[in-house]
Formats: sequence, structure tokens, C-alpha cells
Amino acid sequence: MSTQPVMNTYTRLSVAFDHGQGCWLFDTDGNKYLDALSGIAVCGLGHAHPAVTTAISEQASHLIHTSNLYTIPNQERLAERLTQISGMDNVFFGNSGAEANEAAIKIARKYGHSKDIETPTIIVFDGSFHGRTMATLSATGNRSAQAGFEPLVSGFVRAPYDDVDAVKNIIANNSNVVAILVEPIQGEGGIIIPADDYLNQLRDICDANDLLLMLDEVQTGNGRTGTYFAYQQKGILPDVVTTAKGLGNGVPIGACLARGKAAEVFVPGNHGSTYGGNPLCCAAALAVVNTITDEKLAQRAAELGDKIAEGFRAQLGDASYVKEIRHQGLLLAIELTEAGTELAVLCKVKGVLLNITGGGKVVRMLPPLIMSDTEAELLVNTVSRIIKVYMADE
Repeated sequence: MSTQPVMNTYTRLSVAFDHGQGCWLFDTDGNKYLDALSGIAVCGLGHAHPAVTTAISEQASHLIHTSNLYTIPNQERLAERLTQISGMDNVFFGNSGAEANEAAIKIARKYGHSKDIETPTIIVFDGSFHGRTMATLSATGNRSAQAGFEPLVSGFVRAPYDDVDAVKNIIANNSNVVAILVEPIQGEGGIIIPADDYLNQLRDICDANDLLLMLDEVQTGNGRTGTYFAYQQKGILPDVVTTAKGLGNGVPIGACLARGKAAEVFVPGNHGSTYGGNPLCCAAALAVVNTITDEKLAQRAAELGDKIAEGFRAQLGDASYVKEIRHQGLLLAIELTEAGTELAVLCKVKGVLLNITGGGKVVRMLPPLIMSDTEAELLVNTVSRIIKVYMADE
């Protein structure tokens, strides 16, 4: 029998944090760490950001929760800001990226039924990650995450990522396809960046076949890739876009934004959330959105990401054990030729927080958008040195 009160769902590093400030976290023993993971792309404004702290404190002193049975002014303000920024028409608020993707899946299915398609099918992709609820887990292209949870939810057909011809072939042979659900950049898969025109081609395919293009920007949204949403670099609009993570800077909130025909699918009773979009989380998210836009932090992410990637290429680019260094804004990856599963622990010992993904071979970094040039230089120098020593010993 387990003696631990918390379920054994994570292999946790042996550190507990007491407080944070900016890009730094401080553990219960007083040690400090440069946070290059941002709570897995969540704390884009770093820790204890004054705008977020003030918004949460002031809102908590007035009203935390009422439920969606009533009008929530903060929710309406946040929806207005997000639709202005995104070019979308309306928003459903939940509590996480998985819930945002669940809403997208339900929109696609109901859209299919409105076209008299009895078994609506969504094209999803190898290497993807959309969440851990049953539907989003079924959509996820990671067999190890799915193992043991069968039977999975039906209604998904999988294609190789960044392979437009495969998508066309599926559509040509499956009249039940109603939507494509895709990450502009695969985050959990190891920061996999597709061809420049990939999203544009998917947009054209959806237009030609009356399908919904649904973009999972849970990790790529909120300024991280150099624009507020990654698709904005391609000059297209999706029918549905989901986001979460960096939207609340640590306060749980997810959003499913829709446009055009997708925006009219839900009617009262089709979907809901008890906590979704409550006054507190929307106050925090409003502070985040306004800070990102007012301080041009998406542009900062683009510039700083280039600088960090250049630093890693200068120090590691010629190493035989480095397969590729890639980035888009502050989504950064160093792919190794061999597994480096211990690197996260070694970096933690040296005061830097990051994680390993992509089958154990990808060093993933998701620094806060507010990181300074000095902190970025420290990140590059420390991680490069650790990788050199570790790989030399292998």
C-alpha cells in the first residue's frame, strides 16, 4: 500500500520551491534557480509579476466566483481582448488546455452532425499532444501516454506531421472527415517545427473540403513564438484556436476561440464549465494579455529566442552529439543523438530548470518572456557546459 498521500503520477525532482521573483525560483533551503521552463510554458511573465499579483489580490478582495449562470464582466472583457488580438469571433473559457481542446473536439463533432455526418472524424497527427482527458488523450499522437487507458475514444484518424500529401490522401478516402486538429509547432513532441507553408496548405485543404482548421496553441500562444499566436506569422485565420498555459501565468484558465461557422455551433446546454472564466481567473488573464501586448513581449520573445539559439549554436553547433538546435521565439530545443535523461537533474544541481522531452533526446527550454539578456547568457553558458561534460562522459 502506498504511504504517499499524493497519487504517483509524476517523477518529481527533489526540490520544493518557496517563492519566486521574475525569472528566478527559490527553494525551501534558500537556493536560487534560473527558471528556463516557466512551469512548462505557463509563467511567461515570470514569478510574482506585479500586474498579475495586483489583479489577483484586488479581484479576490471583491469576488472570486459566481458561476456561468450569470454575466461575468471580467469574462466579457477578456473575451473582447482575445477576439481583437486573434481575429476570432467568440470564446469559451475552461480551466486548462485539455478542456479547451475538448471544446474544440465537440465543436467539430457537432459541426459534422449538422452536415448529416453520422461519425464525424478529426485528422490528428503523430507526435502530437493535446491533453490527458479521454478525448484529448485519444487525439494525442503519443502511444506511451495512451497505453493502459484503452478503449480510446473513436473519431480520430492519424497522419504523419508535416506531411500534406498524407492529409490529402486521408480526406480523399474518408468522407467522414470534418476537421483537422494540429499544433503549429509540436511542443511535447520536442519542439518540432514544420515547413513554412504547412499551416497555409492545411488552411487551403480545409477551405477546399469544407473542413474546420483547429489549431492547438496551448503551448505556442500568448506571445511565446514571436507573435501573440503562432498562426499570425502565416497570414491565415483558423476556424478554431485553443490556448491555455501562458494565458493565466499560473492561474488555471483555458480558452477555445472560434470564428465564422465554428462560432455558431454551440447553443445553451451544449457545453459548460463550473469554474471556467470566473472573475478571478479572468482578472489574472486580463493582466497577462494586457502586459504581453502593452510591453511588446511577443516581439521580445522573437528577438531573445534568436539570441539564445545563436548562443547555443556557437557553443554546441559543431558537437557530434548534437543533432539539431531549433527554436521559434522562446520555444527552444537542443536535440541530442543519444538520450540525455539525466540532464534535467544535472542542470537543476547547477541552478537551471528545464526538462527533457522527445523520447529523452530533446533538451527543451521555455524561458519567461521577460528574461533579460544577462539571464539569457547565463542560461546558454550553463546549459552548454553541462551538456558538454555529460555527453563527453557518455
